[in-house]
Amino acid sequence: MDYRTVLTTCTHCGCGCNFYLEVLDGKVIGTIPCKTSPTNEGKLCIKGWNVHEFIQSEKRLTQPLLRKDGELKEVSWDEALDFTAKRLREIKDTHGADSIGFLTSARVTNEENYLLQKFCRAAIGTNNVDHCARL
Repeated sequence: MDYRTVLTTCTHCGCGCNFYLEVLDGKVIGTIPCKTSPTNEGKLCIKGWNVHEFIQSEKRLTQPLLRKDGELKEVSWDEALDFTAKRLREIKDTHGADSIGFLTSARVTNEENYLLQKFCRAAIGTNNVDHCARL
């Protein structure tokens, strides 16, 4: 049995509360507030306490989907990424980089949110990026 805790920062709002994710055999099983965090001082809101629950939810998408003949169909990652890159290039070439915007989620890690904003600015060339969890 492999048990460990991983210190991270909550993404649900802009406060920056710290907590530990409890990981058992590679699966996130719980959340423990970080008592030494100057932000939350060992306390968490209801979202923070339950942040671990959606990580392994059966409702999460595990395969990319593309609309074909009016219906969403499962496709390979290569097909989905190729389609997305092609459409982004077409839109950027036709209407400019600032015609593209990105919205990210509180249900991904801070690192993933950082990667998306970096992609927006460096690869696409736009500052049109937002996050649903800002206060």
